[in-house]
Amino acid sequence: MKFDIKELLPKNPTKFEGFRAVRIVTAIYLLVMVVRSCIHLFAADGGAQSIAGIDISVEGGNNIIAIFHQWGAIQLILAVLLFVLFFRYPGFTPLILLTLALERVMGFIAGQMMSVTSTGTPPGEALNAAAFYLLALLFIASLIKKN
Repeated sequence: MKFDIKELLPKNPTKFEGFRAVRIVTAIYLLVMVVRSCIHLFAADGGAQSIAGIDISVEGGNNIIAIFHQWGAIQLILAVLLFVLFFRYPGFTPLILLTLALERVMGFIAGQMMSVTSTGTPPGEALNAAAFYLLALLFIASLIKKN
């Protein structure tokens, strides 16, 4: 086994020389990301109240819902793009994992800048740290070449 940071941008992106388990777990994570995006995009309330517990009966509640729908659309575009890269260019698995891990970091930073008031802890906030650690471990593992 050889750890190689150069695998982030491999010379041959059509070949992944790491562990198959990394690709399997990454594919599952991307599938969950697509589902999460579709919920935000297509749920009547964008998941704002039904999942995140945000009160949308307030003045401007429709704006909250609209933002959740737009967020879902952006998430879906990112997820589909990453899925295309994942299957077309398996060698970009480390770059995809780094992108997903940084998304979690940015979500944490955004949550620190302005917290959300809700009836409970939104799933994205509750699972953010666990998702980051999983993605960070997968990223590191994706840089290890099998012999």
